Formats: sequence, C-alpha cells, structure tokens
Amino acid sequence: MRVLIVEDERRLAENVARTLRESAGYAVDISTDGEEGLFLAESSSYDLILLDLLLPGLEGMRLLQRLRAGGNRTPVLVLTARDDKESTIAVLDAGGDDYLTKPFDLGELLARAKALIRRSRGQARPLLKVGDLEVNTHDRTASRAGEPVPLTAMEYRVLEYLAFRPNAVISKNELLEHLYDYNWEKFSNVIEVYVSGLRRKLEREGAPQLIHTQRGLGYVLRG
Repeated sequence: MRVLIVEDERRLAENVARTLRESAGYAVDISTDGEEGLFLAESSSYDLILLDLLLPGLEGMRLLQRLRAGGNRTPVLVLTARDDKESTIAVLDAGGDDYLTKPFDLGELLARAKALIRRSRGQARPLLKVGDLEVNTHDRTASRAGEPVPLTAMEYRVLEYLAFRPNAVISKNELLEHLYDYNWEKFSNVIEVYVSGLRRKLEREGAPQLIHTQRGLGYVLRG
C-alpha cells in the first residue's frame, strides 16, 4: 500500500512515515506544502492520504475540497489541532473520511490508517480470505489450508495487495505504483520475481493454483 503524508511539520511527518513503513510495510511519500501535496495526490495512485489542515501554499481544507471536486476517492485521514465540533463537521462535510486531533498516538493513527484502507477495499475485518488462503493484515502473515506461508516483506506486500482485490486483474504497473514511493527506481522485472516467489511458496500438491497470469494484462488472485 502507498500513503501520501501532507504535513508541514517535517519531524512529525517523518515520525509518521517511519511508523507506517516499519509497522505496516507501506510505501510513503511526504509533502510539506499544500500545492505540492495536491499535485502528488492528483498525479500518483495512493491508498490513503494523511492531511494536515494548516499548510503553506494551499490550506488542507481547500486541498481536500479540490480533490473531491475532481473525483478523487482516495481515503483521507485529516490531522488537525482543532477539536471543536464545528471543525469536525467541516472536515467530514468536505469529504474527509476520518480525523485525528494533535497530538495523537502513533499506534492509534496506524490502526485508523489500516481501517480506512480496508474499508476502501470493501473489507471490514483484518483477515482476508481467498479460497483456502488467509492473509492477516494485522500481523502481516499468510497461511494456506491452515499452514503458515513464510514470506519476505515484499512478497507479503504483493500478496496483500492482490488479496484486497480478489478476482480482479492487477497490472504490473498498478502493483509498482502502489508498492513503491516516487524515489524508488522501478525495474521492469521486479514484480515477476516476487510473484514467482509467491507461487513457489503458495503451491500445495493437489490444491488449485491461486495466482494466475493474464498475458499482457497482469495477475489475478483467485481461489
């Protein structure tokens, strides 16, 4: 999953980014300016946006309004120093999906971020099931037919993304866009390497194949 943080307090943004990377395995981009944040949100694919309201260049509320007016449906978790009822109503009415009042606990932010991403994918629970495959997004583990599947961090991220969209064709470009931040140099065959590793680890004698290749289109996770 890929997250955009639009926050002008650099230390806070970096602390949040580190938590998301280390505890959830998310790719994270940071912007400290509202205009740049809007550009990134409109030009890249994100699974969640963390948005401060008091930003230079373009204030957060205006950024949110412009995103929603343009049809962008990415979940937005607003970070605000205001805790009055009127401000909360304004955030939700502008299209915010949730909010946290500063100062906040990083553990709570992580839990809310995961919940927003799950709900945006139509999943209410942290356990994703595809056939006899189970992907636990809480502790970042996977099992098939009750047997644990040992995965590298990147293999898990690829599998989690596919599991959030079972039966859908996911292109290699989509996987790259959602699993890496904009500073990473994308190599053309890296996704094939991870998918190949996943197939080897997920295969069970006599069990149906889980990851299918749609030639020229991408991959499908199907039970």
